[in-house]
Amino acid sequence: MSAATDTAPRAVSPVPRGGIGQSVHDSLVVAKRNLIRMMRIPEMVIFGLIQPIMFVVLFAYVFGGAIPVPGEQGNDPAIYREYLMAGIFAQTVTFATAGAGAGIADDMHKGLIDRFRSLPMSRGAVLTGRTLADLVQTALTIVVLVAVALIIGWRVHNGIPKAIAAIGLLLLLGYAFSWIGALIGLSVRTPEAATSGGLIWLFPLTFISNAFVPTANMPTFLQHVADWNPFSATVLAGRQLFGNPDGLPSNAWPMEHPILASLAWSILIILVFRTLAVRKYRSATV
Repeated sequence: MSAATDTAPRAVSPVPRGGIGQSVHDSLVVAKRNLIRMMRIPEMVIFGLIQPIMFVVLFAYVFGGAIPVPGEQGNDPAIYREYLMAGIFAQTVTFATAGAGAGIADDMHKGLIDRFRSLPMSRGAVLTGRTLADLVQTALTIVVLVAVALIIGWRVHNGIPKAIAAIGLLLLLGYAFSWIGALIGLSVRTPEAATSGGLIWLFPLTFISNAFVPTANMPTFLQHVADWNPFSATVLAGRQLFGNPDGLPSNAWPMEHPILASLAWSILIILVFRTLAVRKYRSATV
């Protein structure tokens, strides 16, 4: 009896791998899970495409003829459409923040985060996987939006490599902001609150910027806010890389070095808010 007991197979608990390898693997697994979920709910992608297309149509054809672009001759709506598109691209990638926060809040509300915590996986992988999946969805949205922009007359004048670099900066900003959304999603009790909390600060951030109108006519205080807005730096970097009109930006440092400023802002936001979000995740699921 004793011998039989000794030779019986023993249940072996899964032993997690350590270090960066485990974190990368677990993050990709969670990202795959979220992408599969998105494909099974196509409405999420469709509704995410409708809003930026509506903004393009509204600003390009309703306001375009009334907003002159400094430094450009005449009041040609086609010039404004080229000026506009970098701002629309940036708005689209940052507005994905609300969806990221709502998705994480929903997982928290349903107890899915607690199930992940019981598995032998990296603590930050749940959030990293979620933000990576949102980045893929945002990239898909940008591809569709580029097609719409080309239809209405927007063009790239500095070549494909620089255009790809501009889109890379835009997606990096969107990824950085998704960590802000993750922190909001972990800090509220319901997905509805996460959606509202994710949008309420985005509207002033995007509109007090150079995204839709030149900042020259803003009050002095708002000009300074817009010049040092990370959103403005990425928009201007996109315009310069696309070869679109830039509206004679100010001499503030981020406006003189928009590409460098955009990279610096995005990296700083990722470092700060990823740290805060992972810390919040650990305390929220204990």
